[in-house]
Amino acid sequence: MSTRIFAFIAVFAAILGAQKPVARTVDGHPDLQGIWTNATLTPVERPAAFAGKATATEDKAKAWEKAQADEVANGDGKSDSAFHRAAGSGETGGYNALFIDRGSELARVDGVKRTSLVIDPPDGKVPPITPEARQRLTEMRRSGLGGTDSVKQRALSERCLVSFGSTAGPPMLPVLYNNNYQIVQTKDTVMILVEMIHDARIVRIGGTHAPADEKFWLGDSIGQWDGDTLVVDTTNFRDEVNFRGASKNLHVVERFSKPDAKTLLYRVTLDDPTTFTKSWTMEYPFTSTAGPIYEYACHEGNYAMVDILGGARKADSGKKQ
Repeated sequence: MSTRIFAFIAVFAAILGAQKPVARTVDGHPDLQGIWTNATLTPVERPAAFAGKATATEDKAKAWEKAQADEVANGDGKSDSAFHRAAGSGETGGYNALFIDRGSELARVDGVKRTSLVIDPPDGKVPPITPEARQRLTEMRRSGLGGTDSVKQRALSERCLVSFGSTAGPPMLPVLYNNNYQIVQTKDTVMILVEMIHDARIVRIGGTHAPADEKFWLGDSIGQWDGDTLVVDTTNFRDEVNFRGASKNLHVVERFSKPDAKTLLYRVTLDDPTTFTKSWTMEYPFTSTAGPIYEYACHEGNYAMVDILGGARKADSGKKQ
């Protein structure tokens, strides 16, 4: 046997020895428990800078990551910047760099960095919405959604009902901060505690969905094991959730697998024929973090709601003069 073959065997054995087996629960399934973060600079949809490229070279990735860091740094302490406008707080200086915790790198899957969370369609873009959905959203706006006549017209996140940006989901998306989750797992139930607003998702293993007329802010989630992958099926969303314009018919399927002890690979497919022209899929990692999960005192500090409605009343009074 040649020296080259011996060397190959030695390297292969070293690799196998370095890969620790994934921990399992007493019932034999992968142990998903722990504190995880999905913070990443990879956007949901592929930006023009990476058009046609599902992955980025290390050099291209580093350049993108530096540009993102510079954007936050350049807006720090200012009342307005490109970063503030992109975050929806232009001219208010709502976010100092201290508050931003969206990670420092593009998401890495299978050893390479991804340029979008969307992997299907292949162009990395969310499919267009249907004419039916466009009409539905127009009617919602006409009915006062986003208005200032009532608290109920404001976004659910402003009302501290669910986290903004679909952090709790499903799908569970990374946002500007509070991208941490704690998973507690038993034979019959998986609980996902979401740091933002302290949403708690309860997945019933082997359960059946609630009747169609029972609706939930985070949907109704049931799970089953497909080999070593936890598959979570969620329906029964409240109409007000309307993720990216979705209707009450939204159907979300999540797949949680554990390629190594420090990583959860999260793949999620969304289907709503009354909203999207086709189903679409995202994939990205959750990585192990020391934590802890911090308190998110939304209601206790929710002065913005009073300010928004109070400002609108002030503007109304000025118009009447």
